[in-house]
Amino acid sequence: MRQEQTIRNAVDCRGVGLHSGAPVRLRILPAPAGSGIVFRRIDLDGFQVEAVSRNVARVSYATSLMKKGVLISTTEHLLSAFIGCGIDNAIVELDNLELPILDGSARPFVEAIRKAGIKRQRRSRTYLRIRREVELREGDKFIAVYPSETYSVAYTINFAHPLIGRETFRVDLSDGKYMEQIAPARTFGFLHEADAMREQGLIRGASSENAVVLTRAGVMNPPLRFGDEFVRHKVLDLIGDLALFGKQILGSVVADRAGHAMHTALVSRVLKDRSLWEETAVEDADETAPAVVQAAAQMA
Repeated sequence: MRQEQTIRNAVDCRGVGLHSGAPVRLRILPAPAGSGIVFRRIDLDGFQVEAVSRNVARVSYATSLMKKGVLISTTEHLLSAFIGCGIDNAIVELDNLELPILDGSARPFVEAIRKAGIKRQRRSRTYLRIRREVELREGDKFIAVYPSETYSVAYTINFAHPLIGRETFRVDLSDGKYMEQIAPARTFGFLHEADAMREQGLIRGASSENAVVLTRAGVMNPPLRFGDEFVRHKVLDLIGDLALFGKQILGSVVADRAGHAMHTALVSRVLKDRSLWEETAVEDADETAPAVVQAAAQMA
C-alpha cells in the first residue's frame, strides 16, 4: 500500500459516552489527502480538533483532546480502528463531547469503516520511522519504542485477579491481523470499584453491554471473546493513543502496565526530539510495513 487512504462514503452510529453517559451521534466522512484525522463538534458550530499530540488534554481512564477549550473525549478506540484499517484521513463529526463507547471495543468502528468502504488517494503515504530507542519509566510502569522496519506492539499487564494475573500479548501490525486479533477486545472494569469511579464523574455510561465487568472472583457477563481479552484491549488502546503521532509509525513498541498517560507521554517525547525520528516516503519503506492495510484494501 503506497497511497494514503480515506473512507469511500459517509457512515454514522449512535451511542452513549462511557464516562459522561451522554447520548451522542458520530459520523465519519471522507477527507482530503494530507488532512489527517480531524474531529468536528457539530454542536459547537463545527469547531475542529485535530487528532495530534499537541491537542492532548486529559489522560487518565481515557485519552481526550482539547483545543481552545473544546473537548473531544475517549478517542482511543476509533483512532485504533483507523490505524488498524489503514485510514489516514477522515473527518469525525460528533454532537457531544465524548465518542460513543458502543460495545467497548473497536470492532463496531471497524465494521462501520467496512460498510463505508476504503478509497485510495493519490498522495503517497509517509511514515514516522523511529531512528533511536526511547524508554520511559515510572515506578513499575514502562514504555519504549525501538527502531524497526515494521510496526509492532507488545504489552504486559498484571492484575491481582484470578482471571487476569500477568498477561502479555504482541501483535505485528504488518500481518493484517488487527481486525481478527485486536479489534474485538473490549474495555473492562472491576465491579467493586464502580461506585467510587462514578463519584469521580466516571463510567456513568458503563454497563454490561459495553464492558467486561469483573467481580472479585470472575466475570459478571461472560463469555470472554479471548482468554486474554484484557491485555488485547490494552494493545488496542495503545495503538489508538500512538495514532496521535499523526502518521503510521515504523517502530517496535513495548509497554508494561503503562496506561494512557504514558502512551501519550511517549508520543510527546519522541516528537519533541527531531533526532529520534525521520519522515520516510512510502516508496522507501519496507513493502511489508503497511501490510496492516492489505486486508482493509480488499474492502475498497
